[in-house]
Amino acid sequence: MNRLLQLVAVAAVAATTTALVQSGRQPSREAAAVRAARASQNAAIAEHDLDKAASFWTDDVVIRSALGRVIEGRATYRSTLGADTATVYRRDPDRVDVSDNVRWPLAFESGTWTGKSPRGGQPLIRGRYAAQWIKRDGRWLIRAEVFVALGCGGTGCSRPLAVQ
Repeated sequence: MNRLLQLVAVAAVAATTTALVQSGRQPSREAAAVRAARASQNAAIAEHDLDKAASFWTDDVVIRSALGRVIEGRATYRSTLGADTATVYRRDPDRVDVSDNVRWPLAFESGTWTGKSPRGGQPLIRGRYAAQWIKRDGRWLIRAEVFVALGCGGTGCSRPLAVQ
């Protein structure tokens, strides 16, 4: 039985590697660094450590929020995130692409996001997002994000659309 499990594992690795090579998307150290930065920011948001969460944004970060509000600048984004005590946000990347031009230290991330109640963790709002990252002084930082709300639950459904 162990031999069968080994063969299945080898086949799975081979299929994944073949799919990545055929799609032209090779896993990279830089993509892994972007994913690690996102995981660290998610942890900071969950811990309500707003200074640490904000340290992943450039000073001139621009955000289009899930319901349409435009947020410009690290300080404004930090303040906005801090004012929303009813929601704990999490971003889960499903794709990270890094520029192959060394003169363009950029990455594109896309995935799903959720906003849950800090009391009990009930889902309030969810959707998809995209982010532009830039590498500065050896660190990956978020330069821009776009969030789109695609579903809600409970009190999350009563949030107003910011742009009509």
